[in-house]
Amino acid sequence: MGRVLGWRKRCRAVRAIHLSPVCTPRPAFIKPSHAIHALCIAGKTLPTHVPGSKPTDLHMTPTTAIRRFRIVLGLFIVGLIVSGVTAFPLLPEMKLLAGWLGVGDAVSPAGHDGLTFWILTVKCGLEDMYGQYPWIAYGTDWLAFAHIVIALFFIGPLIKPREARSAIWTGIAACFLVIPLALICGPVRGIPLYWRLIDCSFGVLGSVPLFYCLSLLRDVSPPSEEQR
Repeated sequence: MGRVLGWRKRCRAVRAIHLSPVCTPRPAFIKPSHAIHALCIAGKTLPTHVPGSKPTDLHMTPTTAIRRFRIVLGLFIVGLIVSGVTAFPLLPEMKLLAGWLGVGDAVSPAGHDGLTFWILTVKCGLEDMYGQYPWIAYGTDWLAFAHIVIALFFIGPLIKPREARSAIWTGIAACFLVIPLALICGPVRGIPLYWRLIDCSFGVLGSVPLFYCLSLLRDVSPPSEEQR
């Protein structure tokens, strides 16, 4: 009789264990990394961006890349236009610069040195040229116009960024060609070394926004067949 009661107690204990919430079977949990690995093996790819949500990868969306591209390239175009327009009134600008340096009333660079000597040399040279040979300034007028024309060639890339790669590389090459031009032609024209280095810096600084635009093109999706 005692054995029977003991056997019944064991059965009740086993049944209680199986019916316990702790031991009830649960659905298997699959780690996200395992799921991604399985999809990669199957040759499938996961979407990197869900509409209406923030991107989770390191790359920006094509819309953001195009917007930044146009802002940076637009500033580059404005810089070219300003450089061109300011090449027209050279003599008034030199008089203004000489006034800022405190030598606006000087009639000769004699007795000055450094930057003031060079600014007065250019100012006096322009005064003599405009007074006796004003037609020489026609050459600098064409220089100003050339800056504006170069800026116009970037309007196309500004409108169609996906087709801008060749124009951007051309602009980068032009920026770097400023360096040999300044270092070779500068000594021939009697330009001081520090002023030649300033000219070289314009080429280097001008290439920075173009390189950034070039990097943004990686995040711009290629045009579809309908857009082509």
